[in-house]
Amino acid sequence: MTALLVTVGLVATVQPATADPLLPEAMPLTAPGTYIVTLADRPLATYDGSRKGFDATRPENGRKVRVDTDAAKAYRGLLSQLQDSIADLVGAKVLQRFSVSLNGFAAELTPRQAQRLQRTPGVISVVKDTLIQSDDDRRSTDYLGLSGDEGVWETLGGPKKAGAGVVVGVIDTGIWPENPSFAGDPLKTKRSDEDFQPYLDGKSVVLEKSDGSTFHGTCQTGEEWTAAECNDKLISARYFGDAWMAAVPPAARRDFLSPRDGSGHGSHTASTAAGNADVPASVDGVPFDEISGVAPAAKIAVYKALWEGATVEQSGGFTSDIVAAIDAAVADGVDVINYSAGSGDTSHDDPVGLAFLSAASAGVFVAASAGNAGPTPGSVGNTEPWITSVAAHTVQPYEATVVLGDGRKFAGASSTVRDEVGPSPLVTGATVKTAEATPEDATLCGPGTLDPALAVGKIVVCDRGTYDRVAKSAEVKRAGGLGMVMANLSEDTTVGDRHSVPTVHLNPPGSVDVKTYAGTADATATLVQGNQTDLKTPYPQIADFSSRGPSTAGGGDLVKPDLAAPGATILAAVAPPSNEGRDYDFYDGTSMAAPHVAGLAALQLTKHPQWEPMRIKSALMTTAGNLKTSDGKALTDPFAQGAGGVRPGRMFDPGLVFDASDDDWLGYLEGLGVDTGTGADEIDPSDYNSPSIAIGELLQHQTVTRTVTAVKPGTYRAKINLPGIKAKVTPSILNFDEAGQTKTFTVTFEKDAAPYDEAATGFLTWNGAGTYARLPIAVTPVQLSAPEVVTGDGGNGSLRYEVVPGVDGDFPIVKYGLAAGTAEKGALKPSEQKQYPVTIEKGTKAAQISVRSEYEQADLDLYLYRLVDGTPVPVGESAGPTADETVRLTEPPAGEYVARVEGYANAPETETTPYLFQAASVTDKTSEGSFTVRPSDPTAEVQEPIDVSVRWRGLDRDVPYLGYIEYRDGSGTLVTIN
Repeated sequence: MTALLVTVGLVATVQPATADPLLPEAMPLTAPGTYIVTLADRPLATYDGSRKGFDATRPENGRKVRVDTDAAKAYRGLLSQLQDSIADLVGAKVLQRFSVSLNGFAAELTPRQAQRLQRTPGVISVVKDTLIQSDDDRRSTDYLGLSGDEGVWETLGGPKKAGAGVVVGVIDTGIWPENPSFAGDPLKTKRSDEDFQPYLDGKSVVLEKSDGSTFHGTCQTGEEWTAAECNDKLISARYFGDAWMAAVPPAARRDFLSPRDGSGHGSHTASTAAGNADVPASVDGVPFDEISGVAPAAKIAVYKALWEGATVEQSGGFTSDIVAAIDAAVADGVDVINYSAGSGDTSHDDPVGLAFLSAASAGVFVAASAGNAGPTPGSVGNTEPWITSVAAHTVQPYEATVVLGDGRKFAGASSTVRDEVGPSPLVTGATVKTAEATPEDATLCGPGTLDPALAVGKIVVCDRGTYDRVAKSAEVKRAGGLGMVMANLSEDTTVGDRHSVPTVHLNPPGSVDVKTYAGTADATATLVQGNQTDLKTPYPQIADFSSRGPSTAGGGDLVKPDLAAPGATILAAVAPPSNEGRDYDFYDGTSMAAPHVAGLAALQLTKHPQWEPMRIKSALMTTAGNLKTSDGKALTDPFAQGAGGVRPGRMFDPGLVFDASDDDWLGYLEGLGVDTGTGADEIDPSDYNSPSIAIGELLQHQTVTRTVTAVKPGTYRAKINLPGIKAKVTPSILNFDEAGQTKTFTVTFEKDAAPYDEAATGFLTWNGAGTYARLPIAVTPVQLSAPEVVTGDGGNGSLRYEVVPGVDGDFPIVKYGLAAGTAEKGALKPSEQKQYPVTIEKGTKAAQISVRSEYEQADLDLYLYRLVDGTPVPVGESAGPTADETVRLTEPPAGEYVARVEGYANAPETETTPYLFQAASVTDKTSEGSFTVRPSDPTAEVQEPIDVSVRWRGLDRDVPYLGYIEYRDGSGTLVTIN
């Protein structure tokens, strides 16, 4: 192993080809050489007739886009011509076109072609076609108050009417049509006199919906799927997998080339959103409650775009396939889309997000999972304002109790303790390990670590972590154990998985107490069904796995997630082949939460067929309520719960609503610096008309504006509570004489006792007309606003930028650097990778990892991971259509990191791409070349910009340098040169 000592204390080493890689060999899957090119001209869903000779195709309020009109056909032809003209600029061939929800195309491009298109007027973005993966009272419908004589369904005419005339589109892994949750009568060939009954018109399935528009679906045939699989419940089923099939060879596929579900995930989400009512469900022969979809009378249309491969890395859906599915769903005329997938907090010019913008503009409500990367701050996904991103919370848990031999009792999550187990000896995994197993692996009950001669007849305590939860119980069963106690050693979600042996999942302090007791002589335990203790588990709680805000893509100026819904231990339909023969199973994840909200949107459309998506979203958010903390107190953190847990019993009576449309969304994008090419006026993202308020950087004071519409006339009074911040609502009283009337108000925020760099959170509530509308608030006071990075070139040069202070008085500015570091040469073919261990020392101000190549037409990608207890955690990536990539870190934690360089495409007529890998970090000891920053000690005035000048001399113009400029609050700006 060759080690390179970087001058500034950062060590980079090349991993030898014969050594085990630090990271898994599997790389993020990309379609070979395929890019998605998004164009600025509006798609059919949002085109307003601004081009001479082409009539508008944008639907009127309350209607869905039509693709069969002469105007739509003419404009679609124009978009095809525009797409061809852009592709012809670089000699590319269009592989797949998008024109309904996104104006763009997929094409195989060389890096040089992609780079040229990125610079072409009229092109919004050029991104690689990458793989996106699904996000992974005890009846959630009972908990939400949908069932029963006084439930929400009854107010709509009962379960047979709840969701009638509404189509829920599910973009997921497909569906298992034989499941009773999707049972229905065969499709008739003639139109029925009965309302909202689908029928066949040739090969098309037609449904005249409650909003007056018509759905046209298709039952696409394929592997183990005929047109007869569709019925009057499942009225359309299509699949989109061109990119996935091009990237994953047949031998690595574990799926059906049809709408049939190869995973179970799509069946689970579809049955949760709109499955039939009162379907008996059992798991492993154990009967559980009857289950129902949230909108049991709604129709289901399936758009399979996520696929099951032999490995996790080969499973998911490519951007182009997902956009094609969105395009089809909007064109078909769905009312609601559920999208339980994502790839984190992506930039807002992402093709999937832009396609959903047009879907929302066409009147389609989009519910999406917030992600399962919690509780890490800033991990929330699907953060665009036109999407309703859904966090996951618990419901009344299935529980069992561990009764120790000394009489103590501890209750935890369990769906497998039906009969009493024990009393039996209680042991830890480490005490019954095989001779070959390490104590660490045996403590986790890893595969093959437990000795049957020692474990037989015992209840085994297994630590959570490293291995799948159900794999641990499978190991206990293999070794002859009678039961398992799964121990969270730190606070985390407890889950009632379907384990191989009766299992109770405990949190601290109980988990620690049980494990400690198991280490004593003659320890015994009994597992008993139900909670036998005096301590009842508070619910609903935010699930620990549920991703948290703030949204970095939105600069913290929009509260995300939007709201929360049940997403822990949800019982629903699955696909038997990939779920151990089960027809139903318990799943956890925000993937399970999103379809609850999709179903609620369908119920809202039953009541208000003409309501637009943002009005529905507003009603759900402003009527939501607080979740609970683990000690039963009210949770008020908007970055965890958004507006709170949905409350369907109140969503029909919001009083006031906050409307928004595509002009607002485009202005929001422009305000974030995204050039939409539409000429839309930019707005401050904090002024976007959301039913929430967020300011990512409060520079002492700021005023935001909202416009509100009354759905119930009356007098409404404002009440605002935001500890540490002075807040004033103007006017504080709004009088509405009639429904539909619109008024504007402002809220002025001024920092008081709230600490800097911590979000002050609270609520603004409008009370009146026998109801109320509540908005969550998150305002973060900062001492300054400065650019994260400034860039210059050359051996000698200068640059200028502005810092805006949020304080008065002394304002020291301190420079560090410059640093060049050292480098290592390498070369890669497409799909090859090389890994570089990197050590970052304590006190490092900034670090920069880069890869550069002289081959301008080649493409390399760079990923950086931090090793946390040996586990690689992604911390940065740079994967543009070039061979020059850079990842930068500010104030990085000290420790071990790994950089991975991947080959994506070679330059023409070359077999490999040679490159230079470079690593540099800045400390208070680094100083290369002449580097000056002025002023060094200015006097600040609130919101009066300070002009900063940076100069450098005597540098090697072929070497990248890194500097860091630090301000009074400890934050700083990276300076990159060359």
